[in-house]
Amino acid sequence: MQNAKMIQALNEQLNKELFSAYFYLAMQAYFSSHNLDGFTNYFRVQVQEERDHALGFFNYLNKIGGKVTLTEIQEPQNDFSSPLEVFELALKHEQFITQSIYSLMDIAREIKDHTTEIFLQWFITEQSEEEENMGRIVNRLKLIKEDGAGLFMIDNELSQRLYTPAVIPGITL
Repeated sequence: MQNAKMIQALNEQLNKELFSAYFYLAMQAYFSSHNLDGFTNYFRVQVQEERDHALGFFNYLNKIGGKVTLTEIQEPQNDFSSPLEVFELALKHEQFITQSIYSLMDIAREIKDHTTEIFLQWFITEQSEEEENMGRIVNRLKLIKEDGAGLFMIDNELSQRLYTPAVIPGITL
């Protein structure tokens, strides 16, 4: 029988991942309303990735015989003042998610749930990449300040991002 504390924590993470997709969808809408197609594309891909992360937790819970419990998703922030603010918020959110994944790992280690530890390792690696990517864009936006040409260069670069479905070991999405 699965540990109730672990099942509850995995369900909470599932909800956090769904919120992440919702939050990034609001950011996508912001950039779309400003005709910044590259930034829009970046967050469109981000929404898809977060949906995959949520499905990873959903499918893992089912795989181990845990009960999936879907809860209310809070309304995300919808108004932003600048691309820099959006990416600073996204970076802060990714740091929050990283800490949440670390807490899950702590629980898995505490209860000696080695299967869940292995599952979570993929997410720890993924979060490192997420924070690095968001941080890099924050730094670039700070560098260009209010320069429109620089903004359009970043926009063009972000238009090249492609969605690649997540491959979480042992989990079919």
